[in-house]
Amino acid sequence: MSTASEYNQQEFLSVQNLTKDYGGRRALENISFTLPAGRILGLMGPNGSGKTTFMKIAAGLLKASSGSIRICGSAPGIRTKSVVSFLPDRNILPKWMTAGDALDYYDDYFSDFDRTKAVEMLNFMRLRKEQHVTDMSKGMIEKLNLTLSFSRNAKLFLLDEPLGGVDPVARERIVSTIVRTYSEYSSIIVSTHLVHDIENMFDTVCFIDEGTILLWGNAEELRTENSMSIDQLYVKLYGDRY
Repeated sequence: MSTASEYNQQEFLSVQNLTKDYGGRRALENISFTLPAGRILGLMGPNGSGKTTFMKIAAGLLKASSGSIRICGSAPGIRTKSVVSFLPDRNILPKWMTAGDALDYYDDYFSDFDRTKAVEMLNFMRLRKEQHVTDMSKGMIEKLNLTLSFSRNAKLFLLDEPLGGVDPVARERIVSTIVRTYSEYSSIIVSTHLVHDIENMFDTVCFIDEGTILLWGNAEELRTENSMSIDQLYVKLYGDRY
C-alpha cells in the first residue's frame, strides 16, 4: 500500500494555470494549487463562481481549455476515474431504482466498491434497501448518493454541494459521514456556499469567485489571522454579492 508521503511526493493533486472557457464566457481562469493526501478542502463561493466546473474537470467529465491538472500523477481520464469518486450537485439515479438496486449498480460498475461498507453506511443513514428513489425526500436522496460515493475505496472524493437544500437532521448525518470517511491516504474536496454548518471539518479552504481564487489557506490559520470564523470570512469576501 502506498503511504501518504508517497502520494505527496507525486503531487496527489496538482492544478496549474487551469482555465476553462464556455464560448465567450470564462468559467475558470489560471487556477493553481496543490493538495496533498489526508486533507479535507472546502471549496467555497457563490453559485456561478466556478466550483462545479472545477469539480467536473477533476472528475474527467469536462476538458480544460488550457492549463493542467494531475491526480496521483495522471491527467483526468480513464486511469484517474478509477481513483476519483465524484458526487454531482444533482441526483442522477433513475427514479425506478431502490436503494438496493443502486448498491447493485455501483457494485457492478466500480471494482473498488465496498459493499459491506455501503450496507453499514446505508444503515447509518437510516435508509431502507427496498425504498424507491421516487419515494425519497431530497435529504434521503442526498444521503443515498453520498453513501454510494463514499463506499468506493477511492483516493480523491469530489463532493459538489452535498448539503444543498437538505434539512438540518440530514445535514448532520451527511457531515458525520464525511468526517468518518476521512483517511490519511485520500483527500476530500467539498464545494459549498453553506459554510456555517460544515466549516469545522475543513483543514484547508479555498475561496473562489468568477473563476479565480480569492483566498487559499489553512482554515485555523485564517481564523486566527482574521479574528473571525470561516463563515464570517465568507460573508466579508462575498457580502456585496447579496
